[in-house]
Amino acid sequence: MTIIYWIIERLLVNPVEGSDSNVVITADWRCNGSQDSLTGTSYGSVSFAPPSGDFTPYDQLTEAQVLGWCWDNGVDKAIIEASVEKQIADQANPPVVSLPLPWTPVPVEVAVAPVEVAPAADSIVVIDEPIIVSEAPVA
Repeated sequence: MTIIYWIIERLLVNPVEGSDSNVVITADWRCNGSQDSLTGTSYGSVSFAPPSGDFTPYDQLTEAQVLGWCWDNGVDKAIIEASVEKQIADQANPPVVSLPLPWTPVPVEVAVAPVEVAPAADSIVVIDEPIIVSEAPVA
């Protein structure tokens, strides 16, 4: 099951618009989706006309309210969510894949078994003197 969630990432405001202050003129939105370890996303911006009628002060806005404005002003919620779900489905079952070129030889892996080599009798060196290890520098 795909989980879809919407967020508002940024609001642009006019500090003064008529008698209102901090009037939202643009919202940057994002629609994210996930299913198992697969993800999809879509994002965009939508601009709003100056408010007419009821005005909600900036500090009283909710994300749900602004998302509603986005959907009411041209962001097609159903199409965006379908696009995100398709991104996820295409990751699970890619509609297009890249195959090796048919005229290029495919490298073949060759397994090499390790070979044990016994040292020759004359390659063994025996040291009868003790080895001294010192951390002090030698002058």
